[in-house]
Amino acid sequence: MECLKIETQTVNEPVFITTPQDFRLPEPLQLDCGRILKDVNIRYETAGTLNADKSNAVLVNHALTGDAHVCGRHTPEDKKPGWWDEMIGPGKMVDTNKYFVICSNVIGGCSGSTGPQSIDPDTGKPYNMSFPVITVADMVRAQKQLIDHLGIEKLLAVLGGSMGGMQVLQWAVSYPEMMQAVIPIATACQYSPQNIAFDWVAREAIKADPNWKGGEYDAENVPARGLAAARMLAHITYLSEESISRKFGRSLQDKSDNYDYDFDFDFAVESYLQYQGRRFVERFDANSYFYITRSTDYFDLTANTGGDLAKAFEKVKAAFLVVSFSSDWLFPTSQSRRIVDALLTNGNEVSFCEIKSGYGHDAFLLEVDTLGRMVRDFLHYQQEAYSR
Repeated sequence: MECLKIETQTVNEPVFITTPQDFRLPEPLQLDCGRILKDVNIRYETAGTLNADKSNAVLVNHALTGDAHVCGRHTPEDKKPGWWDEMIGPGKMVDTNKYFVICSNVIGGCSGSTGPQSIDPDTGKPYNMSFPVITVADMVRAQKQLIDHLGIEKLLAVLGGSMGGMQVLQWAVSYPEMMQAVIPIATACQYSPQNIAFDWVAREAIKADPNWKGGEYDAENVPARGLAAARMLAHITYLSEESISRKFGRSLQDKSDNYDYDFDFDFAVESYLQYQGRRFVERFDANSYFYITRSTDYFDLTANTGGDLAKAFEKVKAAFLVVSFSSDWLFPTSQSRRIVDALLTNGNEVSFCEIKSGYGHDAFLLEVDTLGRMVRDFLHYQQEAYSR
């Protein structure tokens, strides 16, 4: 059991504690780019208890800049819980009193799993930009070894949003016998040209920072301005015009009615983006941003089927719950409908819902009540089906 409840001294309610763990792959990982990644470490966390027949395991995949800390807190004093703590935990929508939840940091990341900051065993130095280019399929292959290590032959469900949803879809295609249910949220079967363009501009912003130095920067002189600019650009795509207008409108930062007539921030939305960029630099690595965004650029389930998504899904056996959000223009509902149509062509069991929301792409993290009830009921039904 990898989690426990500890009573804090400052609040009456118990704090749910989850503990980071490491799994080192027993063998080098063969990558799609043709290279081999040695001494691969996977940082992961679990919550709940695996039942006797190991039929209650739920794998959660994180989005672009997420990590393995999906729920709970690492210590009773932690102020910030896991990134989907409102959704997952004891008595919550994904109830860890019922399910054994697993979440791992993707390879290429900077939160414990092997990535550009890791030491190259062949040189004894950090990989930096000599790290091999990775794909979503590579991430899933590494996760598969973790699931094998945990002794789980079949997952009850694999779920995730955004890039996490891409991993979910890749799991269904790569290992069709290994899950009862699949829940891709706010995602697509291939990255759109528009999204590839946003990634390119973000990486160019990092390259333009003089501290980047081709990726050979040190911890004291990171390309902070470039990485912050990349994050600000990306953050805009996670929102909607409605959510930005509702939250900020054209309000000025200093609450006055007068412009400063300079190029520092006047508007509240500008100050907000600057804050988001600054906070991102504190927790994320610029080189990892290169590798993970490139993995999403390359993601295309139809690459080997001549654009035929139904053919890509032809071996899939799991039941699907596909969810989109009405104001998500990064991964619009049309992309989810394409997934649904391909599954229906193959006769797969599939449920679909577009949730009305003004939050944009971030709705998959914010619409906890509506999305959570849907996921809760779907998991309950699929667990009963799994047991039959």
